[in-house]
Amino acid sequence: MQKLFDSEIKVMEIIWENEPISAKQISLIAAEQIGWNKNTTYTIIKKLESKGYIKREDPGFICSSLISRKDVCRTEVKSLVDKFFGGSKKALFSALLEDEKLSSDDLDELRKMIEER
Repeated sequence: MQKLFDSEIKVMEIIWENEPISAKQISLIAAEQIGWNKNTTYTIIKKLESKGYIKREDPGFICSSLISRKDVCRTEVKSLVDKFFGGSKKALFSALLEDEKLSSDDLDELRKMIEER
């Protein structure tokens, strides 16, 4: 999976929340939420389509995702772990727990998730 830039993720979020959705509707939402003009949004839609992350169908340039939010999250987390923690998930968890105040319920839930893995 190719890396998604922040602008592409913003457009994917709009699509995931509203799909199927027209390119025009995406541009209106992006204008309202992000302040982008129509050309910026359409350029990003075209990039997402060329990367194979969305499909756009006529009539009305209706856009639908070809990748899930979960897959993108997984790829982004792996990139983060590789980039900042030398690929070590243990180092990532250590950094997250270092400054985070977790309740006993949170800790129990995390333990359960690890044990079920």
